[in-house]
Amino acid sequence: MTFDEMTAKIATGDGFIAALDQSGGSTPKALSGYGLSEDAWSGEAEMFAKIHEMRTRVITAPSFASGKVIGAILFERTMDSEVEGASTADALKERGIVPFIKVDQGLADEVDGAQMMKPLDKLPALLEKSVANGMFGTKMRSVIKSANPTGIAAVVAQQFAVGNQIADAGLVPMLEPEFDITADDRAEGEQILLTEIMKGLDALPTGRKVMLKLSLPVEAGLYAPAIAHPNVLRVVALSGGFSTDDACERLAQNPGMIASFSRGLLQDLRAGQSDAEFDDVLGKAIDKICTASVAG
Repeated sequence: MTFDEMTAKIATGDGFIAALDQSGGSTPKALSGYGLSEDAWSGEAEMFAKIHEMRTRVITAPSFASGKVIGAILFERTMDSEVEGASTADALKERGIVPFIKVDQGLADEVDGAQMMKPLDKLPALLEKSVANGMFGTKMRSVIKSANPTGIAAVVAQQFAVGNQIADAGLVPMLEPEFDITADDRAEGEQILLTEIMKGLDALPTGRKVMLKLSLPVEAGLYAPAIAHPNVLRVVALSGGFSTDDACERLAQNPGMIASFSRGLLQDLRAGQSDAEFDDVLGKAIDKICTASVAG
């Protein structure tokens, strides 16, 4: 797929974006959920080899290439690896799936009710490598924990500043100011978040496209103004700790948003399943998430 073809697929495709970007800190938990305990590997290299085996199994499953998965977010090590002799990005594109890369370096300590991204000192080199690998876009995560206007404004400002740097490098940035779904004041905070997002969108250069990855809102349809903004290519939803069923039910109430789930997609996959069983379980999750994504 060319860049223009990938842009059109993300902008108008019926389906969702799979989040396959667990990094070092979350990999043991992901492998545990897959049915592999820590005694299944020795050292970091073997751990990442195990998670790549899992991701390869997902990417090569027939159901993953059904056309219902329109994009996939990768961790850097996954981008650097191969799937059936091809680069991971090329393997995805051969299946009609647009590749994204996670570029943040983790979260800073909480200040003003929010965790901004740690300094992205490796970003220029990663962007250069990502372009060379044929990636389409990026993803980077911050977390908002309360309806603190100062913290929310700081998170959104950082997301847009880095997003412009990414766009200048030739990739489409996916901004992810996640709102913690356990926050007692989330409904109030999401209103503040929307206001700050709209300010950031209005300040973008004409024609610049960004994506947004947001928690499923308390108020259904809250993010409709952002979805309709001319500088937004697509708005996707993270599952944020909701079960697959709960996340899909909430997603269906938000027309214009599509899923970008990790836990909601992978939670029932196990290493001990036969290939047929694995594909059946994955296919059912894909069907459910796709249906919710196109419900609006």
